Amino acid sequence: MRVRIAMLGLLALSAAALHDPLAQAQSHAGSQDLQIYAGEMFGDRLTETPLTGRYPLLNDDAVFGGRYTYDFTDQWGLQLSGGYSPSRVTRLFGGDSNLGLTTVDLDALWNITPAFTWDSHMLVPYTEAGVGYAWANLDHPLYGLIGTNPVALTDSDGYTANVGLGAKYYLTGNFFVDFDARYRYLSRLINREGQGLNSAQTTLSVGYQF
Repeated sequence: MRVRIAMLGLLALSAAALHDPLAQAQSHAGSQDLQIYAGEMFGDRLTETPLTGRYPLLNDDAVFGGRYTYDFTDQWGLQLSGGYSPSRVTRLFGGDSNLGLTTVDLDALWNITPAFTWDSHMLVPYTEAGVGYAWANLDHPLYGLIGTNPVALTDSDGYTANVGLGAKYYLTGNFFVDFDARYRYLSRLINREGQGLNSAQTTLSVGYQF
């Protein structure tokens, strides 16, 4: 529900911009843009070994955040982004635990066809890849047994890497919508018995180029 509301809000902002005159816009050397996004993050199991017979899972949940892009050429740029997912850990004896996940990334961006036009509007498909850092924030430790040993697992920080594809569709000369899908690797979110997570996220954003 939270994702649907956020997506509807972004689409409403996009529709509101359609009354502006259309201009030919594209990424070029020195151009910059700012975006806000919302979407869905898809989780994975948190630990290498079961906790009281079950593998704790980072649940699928909403994600939102912002991005800043600077284009060095028509095709190449750098993007700094930050995001937050108010997720939770499931498959626990004793009930779920909230886990807020914050990520910061620096990505290289390649605009595949920066001057492509579709239906009189600029459409710029791109690919990106980069690295960053992730912070997990558990409400409380995860208690249970690993083998026969009682443990209390706490949150941990670690590096993250991502690679993905997307496309910007310019509604006006400066205003655009952006659909983006990324694979994200998280090194670990739990202090003990943690494993790397293979996750993904899909987002829809609205942006302004200047």
